[in-house]
Amino acid sequence: MASPAFRAKNSLITTLRPLTTSQSAHIRPSRLITRVAQRQASTTSTTPPSLFLGRLKVLLYSTAVGASGAALYLYATDTRASAHALLVPPLLRLLYPDAEDAHHAGTKALKTLYALNLHPRERSSPSSASAPNPLRITVFDTPLSNPIGISAGLDKDADIPDALFALGPSVVEVGGVTPRPQEGNPRPRVFRVPAVRALVNRYGLNSLGADAVAARLRDRLRRFARAAGVSEGDLLDGLVVTKEGERVMPGSLAPGKLLAVQIAKNKTTDERDVEAVVADYVYCVQRLAKYADVLVVNVSSPNTPGLRDLQAVEPLSRLLGAVVDEARKTERRTKPRVMVKVSPDEDDESQVEGVVRAVCLSGVDGVIVGNTTKRRAGLVPEGVKLTGREQRALLEDGGFSGPVTFDRTLELVGRYRKMLDSASGDQQKVIFASGGITTGQQALKVLNAGASLAMLYTGLVYGGSGTVTRIKRDMKKELAGS
Repeated sequence: MASPAFRAKNSLITTLRPLTTSQSAHIRPSRLITRVAQRQASTTSTTPPSLFLGRLKVLLYSTAVGASGAALYLYATDTRASAHALLVPPLLRLLYPDAEDAHHAGTKALKTLYALNLHPRERSSPSSASAPNPLRITVFDTPLSNPIGISAGLDKDADIPDALFALGPSVVEVGGVTPRPQEGNPRPRVFRVPAVRALVNRYGLNSLGADAVAARLRDRLRRFARAAGVSEGDLLDGLVVTKEGERVMPGSLAPGKLLAVQIAKNKTTDERDVEAVVADYVYCVQRLAKYADVLVVNVSSPNTPGLRDLQAVEPLSRLLGAVVDEARKTERRTKPRVMVKVSPDEDDESQVEGVVRAVCLSGVDGVIVGNTTKRRAGLVPEGVKLTGREQRALLEDGGFSGPVTFDRTLELVGRYRKMLDSASGDQQKVIFASGGITTGQQALKVLNAGASLAMLYTGLVYGGSGTVTRIKRDMKKELAGS
């Protein structure tokens, strides 16, 4: 088939071919020139005014639609948007009466939006970007931009750590992860108590298992290394730095942020068999330590039978010592830090002293105080009326979490701070506070009591994806006014 250029050339030749003698006799040169002039005029005539106006309208409409779309994108993806607190959480509760279904829907939505770059993320205003940051801290020799973290439970299988980091915390804890996959407890196993913005859960450490979670974290690291044009080894060894000279952490894959991975034993592992329990945790360390900045040893879940018995001094010391030793073998230049997550219910003096002794004997770097509570007394403030459904939810077996647990968390942080400082001497242990923190004022209280970080869980469920941003804003206001 002839090319378009060839066809055009032939067409021109056909149009301008010489006339025969008979044809030229009947056509005067002036008539031929007139026809050519008319043809040229028809091809160079100006666009009619009506067509020009139509095109202008289309351009204006397109510009307006584009501007509206850009504004909607900026609003919907900004954690400061009020819709994240006022619209999304109530809508999820309405659409998903079962709290676990809402949890899965929220996780899938964040994962999908992150893949499309439509996820909510923290943005700073030009003025705040250049202003001094009063929330900056240092934890485990790592400068962090703020003292807020997200507790384990929201991202059990390391599905969305990057989407959670985008919400503004400096620390994200994923897990808990068990050595072998396990289903957890039968459903329903999560219950809402909206009147006190609380949850009762008995998940029972449902987990894909250490191998599956390690594979996800390894794939995440490899994708980051390829995109950044660096080697996996340099990334793991902390040798990759940003243009500003900040070190990219091997777990969070970001400067100034830490990824914590919580580990636990399987439900079927007999807590009386300490060797088997230790083997469970050591296996998790072997599989996961390379991809974590912090390993968290969970001995405080109320939904795994016998797990809290491990908080006794002797078994806890053996367990933590084995985890610390294995973490130090991690094939990485910088080794992950180790923390232990303790129960708020084991709070008498001898129990707290026992945990502190085990922490100091084993060389653990810090303590997370605490977890959900099995207690039910005093959880409903005076004057608050519960519906029948909320009353039934409150009486369900499982761990309770919500703002009303804050006072206990604050009191325990102070006690642990005092005891750890007395027992550890110059090697000060780090404390993360977890339990009932929902406001900037509460976050500052636990920090003033001796914690380095305030961690959120239930507050995010009810407050939405803008919770971290709101808490940090309130903390700055409080500090500015003090």
